Amino acid sequence: MGQSSFRAILLASDYRCWDELIPDALALIFRNLSLQEILTVIPRVCKSWGRAVSGPYCWQEIDIEEWSKSRQPHHLDRMLRMLITRSCGSLRKLSVTGISNNSIFSFLVEHAGSLENLQVPRSEISDSIVEQIAGKLSTITLLDVSYCNKIGAQALETIGKHCKLLLVLYRNMELSSSADQFPLEDEAHAIAATMPKLKHLEIAYHLLIGNESVLKILSSCPELEFVNLTGCRNVKLDSNFLKEKFPKVRFLGPHLLEHYDMNDWDLDAAERFAQY
Repeated sequence: MGQSSFRAILLASDYRCWDELIPDALALIFRNLSLQEILTVIPRVCKSWGRAVSGPYCWQEIDIEEWSKSRQPHHLDRMLRMLITRSCGSLRKLSVTGISNNSIFSFLVEHAGSLENLQVPRSEISDSIVEQIAGKLSTITLLDVSYCNKIGAQALETIGKHCKLLLVLYRNMELSSSADQFPLEDEAHAIAATMPKLKHLEIAYHLLIGNESVLKILSSCPELEFVNLTGCRNVKLDSNFLKEKFPKVRFLGPHLLEHYDMNDWDLDAAERFAQY
């Protein structure tokens, strides 16, 4: 059916039903549209649609990661403040890359008391701001602080102590990062000491992490199901030993691939962790 035919049927039948849908139902539909369409096209359709996108219904889950990759910091800050304000405290998921300062990070946490899924890779946030606001992240189950080079073990320890529901942690680093800049063994110990409920952990390219740290994490986090050790060149653990000692954990990393069908893992992971 062509677009024009669909439009004709819509106009000839119960078009008003679309206009009268409750905001929650409209929000579910609008989430399939692009950010630009939601902000510039939908408000012009009718008053009820305009009210829906102006209220919190469409902004309980905000995913602007792709959009944010090519934006100047001041444009990103303005967009975040607008969308987070619209969520009216009902924000459950936020995915954005490149937060440029502590101020906007503090703002989003202050206005997101229901946040469960927070993905802020490549952000310029510091240990000090994490220490200040971590107590307000107690509902977080998934956290992505990959490539955030200004935080370290201090921030991870604070997160672990306050975010008792944390199940998924992404703390990947870049291959080009200087290993000397990051006391990564300390980060591993912070994870082991404070995040016992983790099920999914990614610490790719932590160049200084070694066998002892990985075993400490595995022993301290008994719920783990998947660990990404890609690029951790100092980890040289026997895969047979890991399979026997930690049978329910799937590993991705050096010398560990032969035991797992990665196509099978991709499907499992998509189904298991989509809920977080």
